[in-house]
Amino acid sequence: MSRPAGRKPAAAGAAGGAIDRLDLRAILKKVRRIEITARRKVNEGMAGQYHSVFKGRGVEFLEVRDYQPGDDVRSIDWNVSARMGHPYVKLNVEERELTVLLAVDVSGSQAFGTGRQMKSELAAEVCALVAFSAIRNNDRVGLMLFSDQVERYIPPARGSAHGLWIIREMLAFRPASRRTGLAAALEAVGRLLRRRAVVFLVSDFRDRGFDRSLRIAARRHDLIALSVSDPREGDWPDCGLVEMEDAESGRRFLVDSSSPAVRALVARMEAERQSELKQMFRRAGVDHVPLRTDEPYEKPLLAFFHQRARRMSA
Repeated sequence: MSRPAGRKPAAAGAAGGAIDRLDLRAILKKVRRIEITARRKVNEGMAGQYHSVFKGRGVEFLEVRDYQPGDDVRSIDWNVSARMGHPYVKLNVEERELTVLLAVDVSGSQAFGTGRQMKSELAAEVCALVAFSAIRNNDRVGLMLFSDQVERYIPPARGSAHGLWIIREMLAFRPASRRTGLAAALEAVGRLLRRRAVVFLVSDFRDRGFDRSLRIAARRHDLIALSVSDPREGDWPDCGLVEMEDAESGRRFLVDSSSPAVRALVARMEAERQSELKQMFRRAGVDHVPLRTDEPYEKPLLAFFHQRARRMSA
């Protein structure tokens, strides 16, 4: 995404580069705010919604007990019944343990936002909500931050402290590259996760040539695309002649934003890009949840959960 040129952000250091005290204090404050918000939403029922649509790998045996009228005859344990001389049934429970990976884009275009927050901040909040919902259900959660390479990987684990670590990393991390490489990121998911997992791919998807990698990843894992966008990416204001900077390449150029033709072209190109993305996700069998920086994210997430629950029960 291009943005008005001006003072450049702090230079990206090595992965996990040093953070000064003021930055760290601000980051910890954001972590605490996001933690409180995420926990509140989880307690208000988001964890239950998550549980209803993300199933474990199967069922595991719990115990046997005497057959009671109304029990499903298919659950009778015939071996135990034969030994004991009267019917017994097997009780099973859902094997809940899942592996959840948050694969999050940290390229330069994520540091953009004209609404309530930047795209990177929206991504952090949504990932916190997913992480705490998963942790509430005793699932393991991991994090992969990527640009055009894997910048940081935290293996899946359980626990609230682990969830807080993930949020802090998302907010504090300084990537080595500003470019996007979705194909490389999706291929890395295949290398890092040998068993089937639930993968939340969080990005603005400003890249091309990743459709094949998307299809392969969707066959191996339960892949959900969370696309983050800002309204100004397709709706430029009339600000006259503006010097813009490409957030990923650093290239600068002049744009006449007062031209209706220019603004109409930008709007059309963004609408076409979003339409192509939706079609790509549909062809790959990937669930897609569009999120915007100027709108609450709970509504589209809940709509996704309800839609998926209906689809699973059909």
